[in-house]
Amino acid sequence: MSDLIIWTYDWVPEGPRGFVRDLRLRWACEEAGLAYAVKTLPFDARGPEHLARQPFGQVPLLSDGQLDLFESGAGLLQLARKSEMLMPRDASGEAQALQWTIAALNSIEMVTVPWWFLEITGAKENCLTGWMQSRLTHIERTLQGRDWLAGGRFTVADLLMADVLRVPKVRAFGDRPATEAYIARITDRPAFKQAHAAQMAHFAAADAARA
Repeated sequence: MSDLIIWTYDWVPEGPRGFVRDLRLRWACEEAGLAYAVKTLPFDARGPEHLARQPFGQVPLLSDGQLDLFESGAGLLQLARKSEMLMPRDASGEAQALQWTIAALNSIEMVTVPWWFLEITGAKENCLTGWMQSRLTHIERTLQGRDWLAGGRFTVADLLMADVLRVPKVRAFGDRPATEAYIARITDRPAFKQAHAAQMAHFAAADAARA
């Protein structure tokens, strides 16, 4: 059995399928050729055992031998330490990849997620639209001048940034051709397709078990 275990929910409704964040860890393992197992936690009853391991009752969690981590960003960085495919080993490339990984979480996703939530809940006026437009304009300008965010090649930073930007409502926001080409190129990678298919199959099997 692999020392790497990715924990996700045993089931989720159809809406978030393909976007539950264990996908990020599956994708990283597929890119790096790291063997992993998938285990589950109950979606409907997030009890003391879950909260003891993830204080917000979310997924994913990553078990790496005796080490348990929560938050997809922390899990990605742990996996990136194991593979040059995900994280360059030269000091400059590593620093750039780390910088853009944090930017995906702190400068883009911290805006896109609350904006998306207001959109799907039917808020009459989404006060975050201007802020998100500004952030997406900045990343569009960056991507006009490069294919990859760090080190001149695919890294964990691209994996995370593309996953943040591919959320349908965010992806469809405005006219951003460089960003669209970037998302399309990165999600066309075999490792993404394998990870996405595996997550979809996991939740489809859960439907059958609940029927």
